[in-house]
Amino acid sequence: MTAGRILPPLRIGPLVVDTPVVLAPMAGVTNTAFRRLCRESAASTGFDPGLYVAEMVTSRSLVERNPAAIRIVTFDDDEVPRSAQVYGVDPATVGEAVRIIAGEGRADHVDLNFGCPVPKVTRKGGGGALPWKTRLFADIVRAAVRAAEPYGVPVTVKTREGIDEEHLTYLQAGPIAEAEGVAAITLHARTVAMRYSGEARWPSIKRLKEAVSIPVLGNGDIWCADDALRMVAETGCNGVVVGRGCQGRPWLFADLAAAFNGQTLRVRPTLAQVADVISRHGELMVAHFGGDEDKGVRDLRKHMAWYLKGYPVGGERRHALATVESMAQLRTFLDELGDAPYPGEAAEGARGRQGSPKAPHLPHGWLDSHELTEEWVERLRQAELAVDGG
Repeated sequence: MTAGRILPPLRIGPLVVDTPVVLAPMAGVTNTAFRRLCRESAASTGFDPGLYVAEMVTSRSLVERNPAAIRIVTFDDDEVPRSAQVYGVDPATVGEAVRIIAGEGRADHVDLNFGCPVPKVTRKGGGGALPWKTRLFADIVRAAVRAAEPYGVPVTVKTREGIDEEHLTYLQAGPIAEAEGVAAITLHARTVAMRYSGEARWPSIKRLKEAVSIPVLGNGDIWCADDALRMVAETGCNGVVVGRGCQGRPWLFADLAAAFNGQTLRVRPTLAQVADVISRHGELMVAHFGGDEDKGVRDLRKHMAWYLKGYPVGGERRHALATVESMAQLRTFLDELGDAPYPGEAAEGARGRQGSPKAPHLPHGWLDSHELTEEWVERLRQAELAVDGG
């Protein structure tokens, strides 16, 4: 470890990531356009930019060659290493999806999603609900690792603490995943019931770190570089995974790259500089959709509130940007913003969805046993078929 560096490089199988920072996959957010913004921001510091994971792709949609799924696992030529996340509830289908990604050279790393708390996923037994079924969890992980192994592609797992306080799974899931050959594990330190509410419980990350010998990445409530450094100090984790904290703040990765290399640099953009980033984001979004300006601009709209958080922009202008219809209109609206200094704490802190704790949506009888009946095997296979990709 060189002088000033906070952690040694993150090793995920054959991959070596000098800056142990990972962009979490977020549906509708971490496409090629946003990943490029984050990578460019981190690279501007002169340090290794870290690892940037694409949006989650469902295994069935990938096996069926759904165009939206194929687009998700299509990366920019200069995006190295390439990282994809797969969701599925059927071992055979997940294994085939991973074989497609690894065998066709589509990505250098595959992550498995066992942490999603969204009801449409958990009510099918997927995401954060799945590790409760320990044998199924092991079978899926094993299928993915075996499918990727011939191609030298490492597989990792992302999970949550469990379903709720009475049904915690992470201390079982970690050792199982390690035994099946995963290269690292990420823990979002909340239960499915918590969703994104309350505070992430970082001591759980420390307990998982003590339970396995593979690298453990911490996820939850990293809103600034100092949060990341504090998580590492408190938990001993090998790196951090950042999700909502970078929404509307791709420059956060410059802060993180600097912080993990012992530097004090922090990006504090003025309003005019934020406008420049938004404009570039728009251009990249249009390119992401193959030149379709309407799709690109419409998809950009959801980012506006995140970008403008804390800045002195009136409601009328915010509404205009949130309903922008073309790149020409976008540039006009951005030019009209003028400039203002960085607003400090008002632009920082929690952002994105939070909500409140809610009872998880689970299949009937899911918690009765850790094992699956033959009936449940068939029901899960049908659930896999029903899940839409992209």
